[in-house]
Amino acid sequence: MKKTTNIFRIKILLFLWVFISFSNSVFASFIYIPMSDNNQKNHLKAYGITYWTLEKGLKAKWLLNYDGGAFLLEHTSEIENECKIRGVSYQVISNTKAETILTEISSPSKNMEAVLLEKAPKIAVYSPKSKLPWDDAVTLVLAYAEIPFDVIYDDEVLSEKLLLYEWLHLHHEDFTGQYGKFYGAYRTAPWYIEQKKNAEALATKLGYNKVSEEKLAVAKKIRDYVIGGGFMFAMCSATDSFDIALSAEGVDICESMFDGDPSDSGYQSSIDYSRTLAFKDYRLERNPVIYEFSSIDMTQKRKIPRTSDYFSLMNFSAKWDPVPTMLCQNHTMLVKGFMGQTTSFDRNTIKSNVLVMGENKTNSEARYIHGTKGKGMFTFYGGHDPEDYSHRVGDPKTELDLHPNSPGYRLILNNVLFPAAKKKKQKT
Repeated sequence: MKKTTNIFRIKILLFLWVFISFSNSVFASFIYIPMSDNNQKNHLKAYGITYWTLEKGLKAKWLLNYDGGAFLLEHTSEIENECKIRGVSYQVISNTKAETILTEISSPSKNMEAVLLEKAPKIAVYSPKSKLPWDDAVTLVLAYAEIPFDVIYDDEVLSEKLLLYEWLHLHHEDFTGQYGKFYGAYRTAPWYIEQKKNAEALATKLGYNKVSEEKLAVAKKIRDYVIGGGFMFAMCSATDSFDIALSAEGVDICESMFDGDPSDSGYQSSIDYSRTLAFKDYRLERNPVIYEFSSIDMTQKRKIPRTSDYFSLMNFSAKWDPVPTMLCQNHTMLVKGFMGQTTSFDRNTIKSNVLVMGENKTNSEARYIHGTKGKGMFTFYGGHDPEDYSHRVGDPKTELDLHPNSPGYRLILNNVLFPAAKKKKQKT
């Protein structure tokens, strides 16, 4: 009798073990990462967790317009541990709960969509290898979110290395060959003199007579990368100087202190706007001591007190326009403004086929724009650092541990992640 009882107990324990194991696989098979304003401790590192999940070969879903743009990941103990280590808020939810969420999102009455993320994009940051006297917001947030990237520069671009990457960020570069228009304030600064010397040496090494010619060749390679299907993101002066360089092909717009000879007389009339990605009808700033490239930028034209400097994100249809919807995912639709050499874009200089995703209507300026070129896409984001209102040369870098829920930095990480989305045929 005792032996029978023991066998019975063993069978019960075995049944319970199987039931618990089965229950865990059925009822706790997803990791849910909320992204609204009151339930996520670290929005920025949440993107890193999602990227890390994709790197492991697992699938993820981006729940557009649901709980601040939440993520739904396959459940593994590894992902749970990473969330704990990185301080990311998460929940382990059942299949039933996940299906309930996805059913709600799929409703035609809801402006929501669940986008499948398939593969972690390989990322390149276009930046000088030497340390510069300012910081780059994208490099900062990629490092903070623990998203890996390679640093490449002119050598790699001109030798076709861009083909190795799905996503490219342009550091705060000047593609016009005018050394960032820092001449007026910093021409005697050791870092400026060194930067100019290094740029000239690199241009010579690569076979060009002028820095402006070499930078134009780089800009054209990057443009071709986009046309071929790449995703390109740029901030601050890399946005307008990129288009200006393309539009000035064959025209000398640099004064003698930049390239050793005068600019072409009346060069404004020779600017070809058909070559640009985003901008049109702008006037170039001829004065070499003025810290400005053209009328594209609103820095000198805006009259907005810092306390009221905000821009609003647009609301797009998640089901019909998933790309801009992904790029605008946030826990707030109102984002703090911030300055830069190129702070924002004059609406009158933006091409009609370019989408404005963030704007300050009062000042008629765009802060965040997106467009397509060939098979690829580009996004331009005005300003230097979303959590440093007026970052200047020599200022300390931003400590993102103090800003783990930054809406302005979230926009950067939206761009990093959206190339991972499964491509869908456009609805007609």
